[in-house]
Amino acid sequence: MPHNILVIEDEPTLSRLLTYNLTQEGYAVDTTDNGGDGLLAASSRRYDLILLDIMLPGLSGFEVLTKLRQQGDRTPIIMLTARNAENDVVQGLKLGADDYMTKPFGVAELLARVSAVLRRTQPSAEGESAAPAAAQEKVISAGDLRIYPEKYEVALGGASIPLRPKEFEVLLYLVQRPGMVVTRDDLMNVVWGFDYVGGQRTVDVHVSSLRKKLEMNQQSVQIDSIRGVGYKLVVSKKS
Repeated sequence: MPHNILVIEDEPTLSRLLTYNLTQEGYAVDTTDNGGDGLLAASSRRYDLILLDIMLPGLSGFEVLTKLRQQGDRTPIIMLTARNAENDVVQGLKLGADDYMTKPFGVAELLARVSAVLRRTQPSAEGESAAPAAAQEKVISAGDLRIYPEKYEVALGGASIPLRPKEFEVLLYLVQRPGMVVTRDDLMNVVWGFDYVGGQRTVDVHVSSLRKKLEMNQQSVQIDSIRGVGYKLVVSKKS
């Protein structure tokens, strides 16, 4: 059964972006765009995780969080905030939030946080040992490429490749769409956040660096440029 996630976010673009990417990861997603409806939804159905914006119409994210915890609801909550003030983070954690993300953020980073929160808050199966849990570690493969999303590690042909966080997130997004053309706008929105103020040149620089690191190891996995559009990951078949 997929994990059920509630997104309480009033920014339509971000809400759609989160819903799309969470659904692509196999989660079942419900959304609301104000605090009152979010509180009602969270109180009416069991969710495995809630993504809760702080700045909401009606009830604020802090008020929703407070009311849920007062009701005895222990659903894991990740706060989403556009503020950089440390006291907002501290207040959310004191009220019972499990984690927080400061906008703008990359969706890949958020997905890693969601996975981590679910992993540490979901009860283990009875009698489950540490060894089986380790054996179930998520691995994404493409040719000789192995990506470990929960550890931000990459190996190609058995050799570890050191990547910067954004390079890792770009590669992960491309690997999840092998052979598909991914636009620069898609990469910008998912990796850097929908309201990132930098230009598309940022994407090109990171892809160029990533391509060189892949080519230093071997040629079975490469990133092709699609002129005027974006990039796609190509996995060469072994002869």
